[in-house]
Amino acid sequence: MINPFRIVGHGVLGACETVGEIVLFAFRAVARGLAGPYYLHQIWRQMVDIGYYSLPVVGLTAIFTGMVLALQSYTGFSRFEAESAIATIVVLSMTRELGPVLAGLMVAGRVGASMAAELGTMRVTEQIDALSTLSTDPMKYLIFPRLLAGMLMLPLLVLIADVIGVMGGYLVGVFKLGFGPVEYINRTFEFLQAEDVISGLVKAAVFGFLVALMGCYQGYNSGRGAQGVGTATTRAVVSASILILTANYIVTEIFFSR
Repeated sequence: MINPFRIVGHGVLGACETVGEIVLFAFRAVARGLAGPYYLHQIWRQMVDIGYYSLPVVGLTAIFTGMVLALQSYTGFSRFEAESAIATIVVLSMTRELGPVLAGLMVAGRVGASMAAELGTMRVTEQIDALSTLSTDPMKYLIFPRLLAGMLMLPLLVLIADVIGVMGGYLVGVFKLGFGPVEYINRTFEFLQAEDVISGLVKAAVFGFLVALMGCYQGYNSGRGAQGVGTATTRAVVSASILILTANYIVTEIFFSR
């Protein structure tokens, strides 16, 4: 006879064990990485990979999000004769929520999967074991540069995404919906506060750390063979996406709960 309490308890204990392993993994990587030596070429390489090569997908996502947001806002607000609030809604939505979350999800799909596949392949081909044999700590050489680069570069990507998204809303508002250029820009900055931008950038830093952490953790602990690498890649993207949405609520609660 199937005992549902046993199944639920086993699942809860397994989840707690996994969370503990991830936290210890992150703590070891950060503690060892901060202790030095610092592999600057690895950090720079990861910053370029995460930041520069993610610009196209993040930029395209941001501009079309801003354009659609302006159209949808106009459709809804025109029923209440509140079209003048469209510029404010676009900029607040992009800086507070849509910019960080969408950029995080896009980077998770591109970078998180790449990290998991790369580290998983290194694990399968025993390159990580070879680093330890050569007295090179994998946590310092492989994991910490990725965590640091993710935490530094995603806020820059989000800042660019915010500008591009607002520009997309501007293009739709001015050239399709008939707003005056000066009026739209004034409305954009009228109610925008520093807290709105800062909260989005803090979210981005947290998301960047989580994306890199899950990509590294899943790849570093990948199973053997091609199937193990594929499973690690899938888990990295799914777990990073879930953690982004969870952390998004937590950070929002911290900044805007009054």
